[in-house]
Amino acid sequence: MQSYVTPAHVREACREQRHVGPTPGFCPGHAQANVVILPKEHAWDFLLLCQRNPTPLPLLEVYEPGDPVSRTMAPGSDIRTDCPRYIVQQSGETREATDISDLWRDDLVTFLLGCSFTFEAGLIEAGVPVRHMEESCNVPMYRTNVPLDPAGIFSGPMVVSMRPVPSGLVPAAVMATARFPAVHGAPVWVGNPQGLGIADVNTPDFGDSVTIREGELPVFWACGVSGLSAVQTAGVDFAVTHAPGHMLVLDVKDSELGA
Repeated sequence: MQSYVTPAHVREACREQRHVGPTPGFCPGHAQANVVILPKEHAWDFLLLCQRNPTPLPLLEVYEPGDPVSRTMAPGSDIRTDCPRYIVQQSGETREATDISDLWRDDLVTFLLGCSFTFEAGLIEAGVPVRHMEESCNVPMYRTNVPLDPAGIFSGPMVVSMRPVPSGLVPAAVMATARFPAVHGAPVWVGNPQGLGIADVNTPDFGDSVTIREGELPVFWACGVSGLSAVQTAGVDFAVTHAPGHMLVLDVKDSELGA
């Protein structure tokens, strides 16, 4: 795994396209964020969606229309370049990009949402393994049968991330993450993935499959990729999100987001 000293170094590497991969484990002690960028005409509906679904969509910051610079979470960062990879939805087509400067418009509103990568340092401190970090891959993420509380044009299923946890450490995992409601908080489900409508835990909808060892249970947390799912379900003419697992690394400390 690439090592970066500060969040600013991570963002610089993204801006220069020296890093275009996932960001789990980057800058331990600092928070990371999901990103949703929408035209102003859809911003109110999405804000309402976040307010109605604070566990999968915990709102950290909303930018002024047309302003690509964070004021509180990562001052001086540029949302057009500082994520390692984006998903662009435009005129009915979807593609990936590593720089969206040429797509920027004065009516675009950026939303930063809490990310579960933020609480992983707490899991490690509690002795809970974080398998996707051990295996140097992206966290597995799944669409569920749990619907978001809709708002305006936005609806769709909640998306969850999964980490295998030794059964005896599940209480420790719950306690370690419940302290961080601003980044999804405690798990929403433990055990049989079919209870969430997940047919095959080894085939995630986003991210990578990880090893589940004997004596471990799959533990599921709400995931900010729920925002990407809602945007895709709405079929808006233009939207940009981070690619799942390719987050904006923030200057704010994870301890500042803890309860």
